[in-house]
Amino acid sequence: METEKINYKITFLSDWHAGSGLGSGADSDAVVIKDANNLPYLPGKTMKGLLKDALIDIMEVQPNVVTKSFIDKHFGYEVRDTEGKVLKTMPGCLFFSNAELPAAERNEAMGTLSQFLYRNIASTSIDNAGVAKQSSLRTMEVCIPLVIEGYMAGLDKAAVPTLEMGLKMLRHLGSNRNRGLGRCTIELKN
Repeated sequence: METEKINYKITFLSDWHAGSGLGSGADSDAVVIKDANNLPYLPGKTMKGLLKDALIDIMEVQPNVVTKSFIDKHFGYEVRDTEGKVLKTMPGCLFFSNAELPAAERNEAMGTLSQFLYRNIASTSIDNAGVAKQSSLRTMEVCIPLVIEGYMAGLDKAAVPTLEMGLKMLRHLGSNRNRGLGRCTIELKN
């Protein structure tokens, strides 16, 4: 069976944060994940997980549109014993690249311009009296709205419409997506 490579484009409409799990001392409690050239990217495993979750949501509402076997084939599954212990993990056929700036923008932003892709935002916890709680101020580095591109590989042509349906459900990516960060649109390029 011949497999397809599908390119996609993510257009961020708001600041976004794909976390590295690191902080930068007094500057920021959470920094954006960056490549060796100090440029932001969205890990392929993040896209794969979010798309799988979107397709599971569709399956729960319309099991005739997206089936469990479709999800298992493309995203993998676990084999468990009768007590629920994982015996083995079966990989899916899909591969997701990291989503990065397009080549022209990468070349332009490398070096000193890369620092202008980021800014810090602050938040704090407020008590019932409307006063900031002690030691609750947190800062997070975010990336400005921009366009990044990636690809999916290993799928058959018949799977493309279903995957596209799942991609259209993804309206926010990254951390704090339920609080307004990472608003985006995703479109297939080919």
